[in-house]
Amino acid sequence: LGIVDKHPIALVNSLNPYRLEGQKTAAFEVIDHLGDAPDYLFIPVGNAGNITAYWRGFVEYHQRGKAGRRPRMMGFQAEGAAPIVLGRPVEKPVTVASAIRIGNPASWKGAEAARDASGGVIEAVSDEEILTAYRLLAQEEGIFGEPASAASVAGLFKMSRQGLDLSNSTIVCIITGSGLKDPDTAMAIPTEIREAPADLAAVEKAIGVA
Repeated sequence: LGIVDKHPIALVNSLNPYRLEGQKTAAFEVIDHLGDAPDYLFIPVGNAGNITAYWRGFVEYHQRGKAGRRPRMMGFQAEGAAPIVLGRPVEKPVTVASAIRIGNPASWKGAEAARDASGGVIEAVSDEEILTAYRLLAQEEGIFGEPASAASVAGLFKMSRQGLDLSNSTIVCIITGSGLKDPDTAMAIPTEIREAPADLAAVEKAIGVA
């Protein structure tokens, strides 16, 4: 950390309050796009800066009359890196979701405050659930997110299976990072390569649009 004191270099991690001030504007964008806050916001939780910052943004817009409600914050850690869920630091976190492989979050208290004030939850999802959501995002929506980012969608599926009634609700799942941050996971998934001659009709047949 001494380099920050010695040189004009900013440490832009979750300990930096300016980072959270910037991140909270993503909540403004959600409200601006939807016209109001969603009923539920599902979000991955690693260092917990995002859930802290998003909640701050929702609260500020609501206080200024730019939103009629505040969402329930639904945060999800990986099972092998779930210190907030367990209530204690995890010395050696293990998960395929590298971006949330954090055993002692910098914004732990902020995450708990967001959860409690919004009536939300912070729970854990398994690596299998994360990878299922990861693949589904790519297959159904064409979204190539990193595995950690799919924890939000995995959490949505888990809560639905557990009986949370989400009908008639506006739901937002935050995809926090590009798949290019963790290409090894995508490359490790067995994929069938279909070959076709350099011919329009053959290509159309191969991709199922003939």
